[in-house]
Amino acid sequence: MTRLSSNSATAQTTPTGAARLPRWRAGLETATPHSLLALTNRFAVASIFWMSARTKVDGWFDIKDSTYLLFREEYKLPVLAPEWAAQIATGSEHLFAVLLVLGLFTRFSALALLGMTAVIQLFVYPDAWPTHLSWAGLMLYLVGRGGGALSLDRVLLRS
Repeated sequence: MTRLSSNSATAQTTPTGAARLPRWRAGLETATPHSLLALTNRFAVASIFWMSARTKVDGWFDIKDSTYLLFREEYKLPVLAPEWAAQIATGSEHLFAVLLVLGLFTRFSALALLGMTAVIQLFVYPDAWPTHLSWAGLMLYLVGRGGGALSLDRVLLRS
């Protein structure tokens, strides 16, 4: 925006709202680097699946009878026997949550949990799509961008 001074005929340039937008956007991008977003997403997804896993076991890793009943009576997954499905799901939720917290094999772990989320969405709770979509958004970011600078992937695998 150009403004004329009442005391002189020289033009002064002052930034307009549109001119400030790139600086504002750059400031936000600097405040939210990939390493922070990846760390936040890793912990968010890990907490969802870790808490779910812990409801399925007694002690450290003794799968509850109620977990088997849940897979037999409510989940009723096609193809897999309920006992196998309960063990695979419980083990996967524990394993991939830990890997995400560590930032180790981040892309693979997020992809595995994304697959589990798709199974849950398609076969178990089809009406829970808003929740599953929000989980998917977090996981897709990790699959596409990786674990970030604050991960064991970066330290060990240089990825």
